[in-house]
Amino acid sequence: MTDKSSSADSPQELETELNQFELTQRSDFPLITRIVTVFGIALSLVHIWFNTLATLPELWVSAAHFAGFSVMCALTYPAAAKWRKSRFALAIDIGIAVAAIACLVYVIFAEDALYERGVTFVTSDWVFSVIAILIALELIRRTMGWFIPCLIVVALSYVVWWGSWLDGIFAFPGLSAETMLYRAFYSSEGMFGPISRISWSYVFMFILFGAFLVKSGAGDYIINVSRAAAGKIIGGPGFVAVLGSGLMGSVSGSSVANTVSTGVITIPLMKKAGFPPKFAAGVEAAASTGGQLMPPVMGAGAFIMASYTQIPYVEIIAVSFAPALIYFLSVAFFVRIEAKRSGVHQLETDTPSMFSVLASGWHYLIPLAVLVALLVMDFTPTYAAGISIISVVVSSWLSPNRMGVADIFDALAQGARNMATTAVLLTGIGLVVNVISTTGIGNTFSLMINDWAGGSLFIMIVLVALASLILGMGLPVTASYIVLGTLSAPALYGLIAEQQLLELLITGQLPEEAKTIFMLIAPEQLAALGSPMSFEMAVDLVGKIPDDFKATLLEQSLGPVTVGLALLAAHLIIFWLSQDSNVTPPVCLTAFAAATIARTPPMATGFKAWKIAKGLYLVPLLMAYTPLVAGDFQQMVIVTLFAILGTWALVAGLEGYLEGPINPLFRTATFGMAALMMWPGLDLWARVLGAALFIALVVYSYKKAPTLTTA
Repeated sequence: MTDKSSSADSPQELETELNQFELTQRSDFPLITRIVTVFGIALSLVHIWFNTLATLPELWVSAAHFAGFSVMCALTYPAAAKWRKSRFALAIDIGIAVAAIACLVYVIFAEDALYERGVTFVTSDWVFSVIAILIALELIRRTMGWFIPCLIVVALSYVVWWGSWLDGIFAFPGLSAETMLYRAFYSSEGMFGPISRISWSYVFMFILFGAFLVKSGAGDYIINVSRAAAGKIIGGPGFVAVLGSGLMGSVSGSSVANTVSTGVITIPLMKKAGFPPKFAAGVEAAASTGGQLMPPVMGAGAFIMASYTQIPYVEIIAVSFAPALIYFLSVAFFVRIEAKRSGVHQLETDTPSMFSVLASGWHYLIPLAVLVALLVMDFTPTYAAGISIISVVVSSWLSPNRMGVADIFDALAQGARNMATTAVLLTGIGLVVNVISTTGIGNTFSLMINDWAGGSLFIMIVLVALASLILGMGLPVTASYIVLGTLSAPALYGLIAEQQLLELLITGQLPEEAKTIFMLIAPEQLAALGSPMSFEMAVDLVGKIPDDFKATLLEQSLGPVTVGLALLAAHLIIFWLSQDSNVTPPVCLTAFAAATIARTPPMATGFKAWKIAKGLYLVPLLMAYTPLVAGDFQQMVIVTLFAILGTWALVAGLEGYLEGPINPLFRTATFGMAALMMWPGLDLWARVLGAALFIALVVYSYKKAPTLTTA
């Protein structure tokens, strides 16, 4: 792709090129399209019933969830792009849809008979369990590519075949094919297990909520609010991209979809204002990636995180606000600096006031307020999402664009379409998670990477980051987080909790009840536990703790709340690092989509987006080493404030620019200032000193900066 102006491109040409980031769909069969639409409406209504009034067995509901969305995927997405007009391919896909429904019917009527004969398979059990797995593999291949189906095949074959060939820690004696298929198809841990339950409950309800919001016109309102808030300041179009993409991303749930929907507006605006095209595309990609990190509606990974950690979803989004703020401000700092350096001029001279824009669409804020209020009042996320969906419809009646029956049906159908690929993906990933739990390979992997890290939390985070990047080349963000969270979260949590235990030992604040275990392990050190000790001595003591005692010691030393927050911090770190594949070459679809709009070289745009999205790496380090998510409110506020200034200093050092150019000496000094403000364990006076020095540099740079003219 060459770097050329987008002015020569018609909207039709741009739309054609952006279609490469969308899955090929059947468009030449109007009857099939209508059937899928009606089926999607019915499927959404059935899922609402599942999550409100139904009392069906979870296995049946999960099977219905898989079967329903398998029908939508089979009829919507052909096996290959060249077959989208083939009637023969359509006939085969109709057969796949019928087979998916047949698997559902078989689960419902065959489950009791299976247990009556002592969980012994008959021919039909073999047939339908294999068919269900094959359908999952094929539909995931169509919608997500080859990587995940291959991963599933490798995992299942490891259990029944080649695991017994291995020596060492990864050796597994193996299960029979019958046992494997039973665990995959019938048990509460397989493809219809916990990941599927999260899919048909939390994930679906929030995706449906997002579809209703977009249908009501909230998307346009978000862009208008963003333009009113940032349009008139220097670099305004860039800030519009940051704010608008962040807000839209929390609703859309897809970084690529967010980039395409908002980028067609924000990227041309940024280019027109004077931003370099690659920079404009990089900002849009970085901001859209952060959308899934933005509370109150985060990506599907947040619901899976709540299931893994048993921490309420409302607590997860509460502690996620400060990290998201730091990330988006880090992108905004890049925008501000580039605006000053490139002489970006003001475009939005006639933008309405912020008050008038807010007043014109205040009813769009009601559903979000309802959602947050219900979550804070301890209602379940599914109930909160259901009521919020109703509030979207009701609040629209307060505006000229009232949602009628047709709009409601459109939103129901769109919600089902948006969910189809995710539902099939999460069902298939359940097979991998089942293998990990069955074989114990998760614990083995945790011990292995812990050994590689040598007890170093930093090295552990680097290893997780590398693993997330490699997995992200073939896995979507949610699937990457599930796999990495299952494999590495226990080891990462252990190091974070041990670091907090070391701090208690070093400061001499170890609780009395925790000293009992140390008395059994190292009685000669008991007298030293009540007073401060050296770091080396604390590390030596912790190293003597047997693995069997560590969990008990950590809970007694830190308390259940702190232990829970340490576990949450580990999962949030992995969740954040899982996002980096969106903006990290060589495979970074979000950056490639932005490059298509900006008419810039895709790989160069990817590197620019990777640079601008540095917060994806900085914030996880803050989570690991500071009380950003695991401290009390006062600690979180202090860390957040200094982290914001420290991030600004870090960006200035990377760019060599603040309000004006800074010389090499000051540029080097900004890194030291950033370290003073963000380095863990430093006293408050050191952080204040770093902040004071940086603010003085900002003021100095402002006075020396060249004056920008507006156009």
